[in-house]
Amino acid sequence: MWYRVFLPTESEPNPAKLAERLHSLGLAAEPHFKGDDLGWTRGEMVLPGGHTPVLLERYLTEPDDIRDDLNAYAAELETMTYSPNAGPLMERVINTKQLIAIRKPIDHADESRLDATVREAVTFLAAEPGAFWQADGAGWFDGDGTLLVQEY
Repeated sequence: MWYRVFLPTESEPNPAKLAERLHSLGLAAEPHFKGDDLGWTRGEMVLPGGHTPVLLERYLTEPDDIRDDLNAYAAELETMTYSPNAGPLMERVINTKQLIAIRKPIDHADESRLDATVREAVTFLAAEPGAFWQADGAGWFDGDGTLLVQEY
């Protein structure tokens, strides 16, 4: 399952602070991040048990040329006319400055710990004012986890 965090600025989320946050909640996760001159670009959060790690990939709108992807997400929201939040959210997608994609693996023995780790990572990354997130098959959420648009 994929989660996507849409951020309105290019401010690089601090992976050390993310790991600190997870550890403070009793969620052991060993962080491994790498990047370039624009900050971290890819990270893995390895959970106890040696299973597939939680993958995080960070894209900046201009340098990584993700405008087509953002336009596709906006077009998807445009079809969700059943929600009054879809239009305003579509505009927020278009104005996104960076996107962080998080892949939740399917092969972890402790599903509740994995879910908590991914949820806390998403919440931490979407804490910036104006940030929001999307989860495949679930919907679009404000930074605090409030459901804005249900996916059907």
